[in-house]
Amino acid sequence: MAKVKYYYDSDTLSYQKIRFKKRDKFKRLLLTVVAAFIFMILGFVVFTPVFESPKEKELKRELEFVKLNGELHNKKIKQLGNILKDIQERDNNIYRLYFEVNPIPEEQRKAGFGGINRYKALEGFDNSEMVIDVTKNMDILSKQLYIQSKSLDEIVKLAENKEKLLAAIPAIQPVKNEDLTRMASGYGWRSDPFTKARKRHKGMDFSAPTGTPIYAPGDGVVKRADQNSSGYGKHIRIEHGFGYMTIYAHLNKYNVKRGQKVKRGDLIGFVGNTGRSKAPHLHYEIIKNGIKINPINFYYGNLSPEEFEAMQRAAQIEGQSLD
Repeated sequence: MAKVKYYYDSDTLSYQKIRFKKRDKFKRLLLTVVAAFIFMILGFVVFTPVFESPKEKELKRELEFVKLNGELHNKKIKQLGNILKDIQERDNNIYRLYFEVNPIPEEQRKAGFGGINRYKALEGFDNSEMVIDVTKNMDILSKQLYIQSKSLDEIVKLAENKEKLLAAIPAIQPVKNEDLTRMASGYGWRSDPFTKARKRHKGMDFSAPTGTPIYAPGDGVVKRADQNSSGYGKHIRIEHGFGYMTIYAHLNKYNVKRGQKVKRGDLIGFVGNTGRSKAPHLHYEIIKNGIKINPINFYYGNLSPEEFEAMQRAAQIEGQSLD
């Protein structure tokens, strides 16, 4: 049974029954509903962090996994960066130094990207700072790896050329020491055997019996094997590449022909006395970039220090040449 409420009326000096109008009842009901809704919202806000849904727990785990991966990636990038730095140092201070090429400047290795913001699309997310940091470090590492890769390609090419150069440079005496009668004349001013006038002798004369073997001092291609050059008689010219050419004059006969490839130590011909020659000997010349140079500096491949010193003393004697 509903409780009946009264109020004291001072005019009539009596208690009167409180009567509610329908409009008042509706207001009270509306206030009750609004209050309940407010309490429901407050309860959701207060208690939701404490009672996470399965979906929220899954998202939280994924977020923690992303953060962990970001830290691991940054650590890995740092390790790779240290390895790359070591390679860069060896590249500049060993490889490029050995092949006599300029090192790659530090500013070129670490140059920035410039231009517009490359990472704008990654902004505005919960973990944007971490993602941008990892991406930027990856980009820097990738660029440095590309530069180093191109540098190593260059080093490989230089190494191949260096190997060919070392094989091509004339490096041995064309006539063996045991086959020599003597080292007759060196490079420089000598007395002409026919006119007796002082004349620039632009090669070295090795006195040896007719038929003594002559060997190629370096790899190359035979450009000439004929007697169509004045004074040389039967002679051979070998082009070694890298600006080097060698000439072998006054031969008795050939063991190679024009266009033939030869290796260092190959038998190419035999000592003779053809052309403008006073006695059987080999006249040997080395030409570098079109200029005839002293051959005495190119016997390091088969002479001992003692043998080289003896040859150097003999070459300095300003006697008479044999051609």
